[in-house]
Amino acid sequence: MPTEILSVSQLNRSVRDLLEHRYPLLWVRGEISNFMVAKSGHAYFSLKDSQSQIRCAMFRNRFQYVEWRPADGMQVEVQGLVTLYEARGDYQLVVEAARRAGIGALYEAFLRLKDKLSREGLFEEDLKRPLPTSPQRIGVVTSLKAAALRDVLTTLSRRNPAIGVVIYPTTVQGESAAREITAAINNAGMRAECDVLLLCRGGGSIEDLWSFNDESVARAIRNCPIPVVTGIGHETDFTIADFAADKRAPTPTAAAELVSPSRAELLAHVSTLTGRIRQRTRRTLEIKEQFLDSVLRRLVHPARRLDERRQAVDGLATRLSRATASMFGDRVWKLRELQHRTRLQAPDLDRLAQLAASLRARLVNRWSIAARQRTDYLASLETNLAHLNPQRVLERGFSLVRDAGSGTLVRNSATLSTHQKIEITFAQGSALAEIMPPRTP
Repeated sequence: MPTEILSVSQLNRSVRDLLEHRYPLLWVRGEISNFMVAKSGHAYFSLKDSQSQIRCAMFRNRFQYVEWRPADGMQVEVQGLVTLYEARGDYQLVVEAARRAGIGALYEAFLRLKDKLSREGLFEEDLKRPLPTSPQRIGVVTSLKAAALRDVLTTLSRRNPAIGVVIYPTTVQGESAAREITAAINNAGMRAECDVLLLCRGGGSIEDLWSFNDESVARAIRNCPIPVVTGIGHETDFTIADFAADKRAPTPTAAAELVSPSRAELLAHVSTLTGRIRQRTRRTLEIKEQFLDSVLRRLVHPARRLDERRQAVDGLATRLSRATASMFGDRVWKLRELQHRTRLQAPDLDRLAQLAASLRARLVNRWSIAARQRTDYLASLETNLAHLNPQRVLERGFSLVRDAGSGTLVRNSATLSTHQKIEITFAQGSALAEIMPPRTP
């Protein structure tokens, strides 16, 4: 008998851990029932089959990415984690992602075909053909009952009613749709009566658009001699036909706008070009008229031109004569002025000679006085120097005593030691001596 007694919370927690470790994230297929969205944004529903059901919860941060609206009775595939809601002890599935049943297989088939055709180079940008800028006739491959056809015709009529439209009817949904779409594209290419071809369909589920994911449709688009533009579904819908087409538009209406130049825009452009041509023509004529006037002004009779030249020569001769006379007069006046200024500024040579003689006498006098003063000063210095000459002291019987080793002057006998070598300098020569110990009495 077990000795441990668990609380309800401990038991539920243990079961929850067991479920989450035993069943990691997995996919489950079933039918939705009792679907509801709480005010918090969390979605709650049951997933069932013919024999059983399981409660499911999809929290707001995951539910907001579901692009379709779940409803009771839908067959779906959900990815989730098996767990236990401890507060009530409810066994449930916490859903992380959801898709309608069958979409996973279709999407895998879509990816396989896309990868295959891509490896063949069917989607290369170098194969894409440019669209005509001014198409005369546009072909439309779609269903006669499709709302997309009405949208395309309305858009083409609004933008440019002068463009012709050829419709190649086909079914766009169902088992035979891919075959009929391929035949319509081939027929349009064979007839070659259009400048560009639109392949369009309104929005729908992946199953509704599946006929445009057919390999034969993609190859027919690439083999078509006419540029092909696709406008299939909504902006988020992508099909194999979109990758194979020369240009993809997000919607049928956008495809019609893409291939049809706006009549209003064309008229505005033509008006702008007309204005520019008119302005350029007017400007050119004005320039030519100015040039013609200039040429006419220069075009004169030779006799008149000779008279004008003769008058010009006479005028220049008069101006030259006047200029020469004026220049000569100016030069004479300037010369006289320079002569007068020269006479005023001529030096007085006698006065300058007297001044030079006076300066020379003063210089000689000053030089004699300075030389005598310098001589006396040098004699005084020589006398002072002779008194300070140590040689004179030695000649009076004195001598200098130095340490024989260091050459230091000895000024006190107390600094000498026994047997110390000393050098004695006399007035004439020097001698080495040794300090002897004092004699005992």
